[in-house]
Amino acid sequence: MGNADFECPHRVAIPPKKPFLDSLASNLKETFFPDDPFKQFKNQPLPTQIFLWLKYFIPILNWAPHYTLDFFKADLVAGITIASLAVPQGISYANLASIPPIIGLYSSFVPPLIYAMLGSSKDIAVGTVAVASLLMSAMLGKEVNPVEHPKEYVQLVFTATFFAGVFQASLGFLRLGLIVDFLSHATIVGFMGGAATVVCLQQLKGITGLVHFTHETDIVSVMRSLFTQVHKWRWESIVLGCCFLFFLLLTRYLSKKKSIFFWISALAPLTSVILGSLLVYLTHAEKHGVQVIGSLKKGLNPPSASDLVFGSPHLAITIKTGIIIGIIGLAEGVAVGRSFAAFKNYHIDGNKEMIAFGMMNIIGSCTSCYLTAGPFSRTAVNFNAGCKTAVSNIVMAIALMITLLFLTPFFHYTPLVVLSAIIITAMLGLINYEEVIHLWKIDKFDFVVCLGAYIGVVFGSVETGLIVAITLSLLRVLLIMARPRTLVLGNIPNSTIYRSVDQYPTANRVPGILILQLEAPIYFANSNYLRERLSRWITDEEERIKSSGETSLQYIILDISGVSSIDSSGISMLEELKKTTERKGLKLVLCNPRSEVIKKLHEANFIEAIGQEWIYLTVGEAGTACNFMLHTCKPNHVAAELNSPV
Repeated sequence: MGNADFECPHRVAIPPKKPFLDSLASNLKETFFPDDPFKQFKNQPLPTQIFLWLKYFIPILNWAPHYTLDFFKADLVAGITIASLAVPQGISYANLASIPPIIGLYSSFVPPLIYAMLGSSKDIAVGTVAVASLLMSAMLGKEVNPVEHPKEYVQLVFTATFFAGVFQASLGFLRLGLIVDFLSHATIVGFMGGAATVVCLQQLKGITGLVHFTHETDIVSVMRSLFTQVHKWRWESIVLGCCFLFFLLLTRYLSKKKSIFFWISALAPLTSVILGSLLVYLTHAEKHGVQVIGSLKKGLNPPSASDLVFGSPHLAITIKTGIIIGIIGLAEGVAVGRSFAAFKNYHIDGNKEMIAFGMMNIIGSCTSCYLTAGPFSRTAVNFNAGCKTAVSNIVMAIALMITLLFLTPFFHYTPLVVLSAIIITAMLGLINYEEVIHLWKIDKFDFVVCLGAYIGVVFGSVETGLIVAITLSLLRVLLIMARPRTLVLGNIPNSTIYRSVDQYPTANRVPGILILQLEAPIYFANSNYLRERLSRWITDEEERIKSSGETSLQYIILDISGVSSIDSSGISMLEELKKTTERKGLKLVLCNPRSEVIKKLHEANFIEAIGQEWIYLTVGEAGTACNFMLHTCKPNHVAAELNSPV
């Protein structure tokens, strides 16, 4: 008999079969080409296709023909502004990476020109980043001492930058940007906060005027190195450092209070360098324990392709360093680019950004540059200065070119303590405690991931923190997949709508029917759990009915609208569940299966086994059909009738 007397208004359709190769091509396209970049090339002549390919890979060809004088005025102001920040930051971060300061200036000349042609963001200001600089010093410094073997160390830095660029560009060309997606927001917040804390701790060397300091980055080693050399602290350096640190923090505070003051904050680092240099020059403070940069070579970037060492005994650690700093550079750059693009309501292509970052680091490694990305501080200044396009990067590069050709001698007396103050001020902005509090309120597991990354970086190493954060994030993904939620649904009064009884206390359980909802794909990893959990729901419902004296349980409706896919283990689980329910005299009913799921159930002959008439389009229709059966069949014959042929 089944439900033959009930007229179902809709039937679940089984999608037509697709050839295997067509199905495979469709799945690969959805995985790697969700933006369908090849659509524009269809039915186009070859010359047009070549031009479109050039426009696709070189975005400047898209917007350059529409560039206006008004745009240039805005980009000129923004470019000069970020150049004033790039000079002190470039020198400071090079010092952090334990390489000659001039390389920090080189790194703000060539890479911005490359990015201006290949990048898709209007706001990113290219430059060196503190976290990558610290990583290089921490990882490569263990293999080659930068003080004892400076040339070999610099060669490793250039080689690591090359591998970082190759890795980044490969991700972009192969459309593998999804790898960076494993760095969750909570991971980045914790990692960047921990790295900023470590960078600030390392700058205590410059503030106290110490010459010898630990190369370890964990807080215990840094504190031990600091307080075992108290007798070597230079009060002149401490006083000078505290004064400039106060000045920089004050300007930063003012710029946060009123956005109109962002100019003060943007120009404060360069102002500090100029004032510090004048103070040292006039007072001869370098003779009283205040360390200075010293001589910087004039001239543009010399070629460094011959300095790339692929036969070095340290090649393994160099590749490892390149991959790690490449991931960090991408994560920060893409995240920063997307954040500022959202403010101006435009979209940036993550894969194009990876190609742009990769190419500028490959070319940069051959022109005496080390790793560059899109640092938040410089990009924020560029955005607030009113940039319109990536031309602001070209203006910055030209300003750096003038500096390299004519102005480098003026930085001879720049005190290192001022650079330390600049770095500390920049890093404090990366310790986002407000976001940590927000994570605690929203998602406790995200908070744990964030805290794990922070503790791993501060008490272990930068690599340890990154590994801890990614491991916790992956663990969460696995837990969600392996232990998906199952919900009991009830009927909203005076409607055919069914919702979770936990979320909607007014929803009523339907007598004689248990409605369960699955919220995840059914795979080998969770099929056993789901079988046990569903069986327990059925047992609990039978015990509840027995104790309350309600109508005996007759139907199990399984809402699988949240099941986006299923594998052979999942189908076996449903077959076992069907047998279990039949042994108990219950009828299993499915509703709202998705296209991929119903197709696989059909191929596995599960539809034939359960009966096409017991698969419904909605929970409402399934509930109506089961209610009809409950009210038209005698209770003691329902189980027998459910199992009878149609």
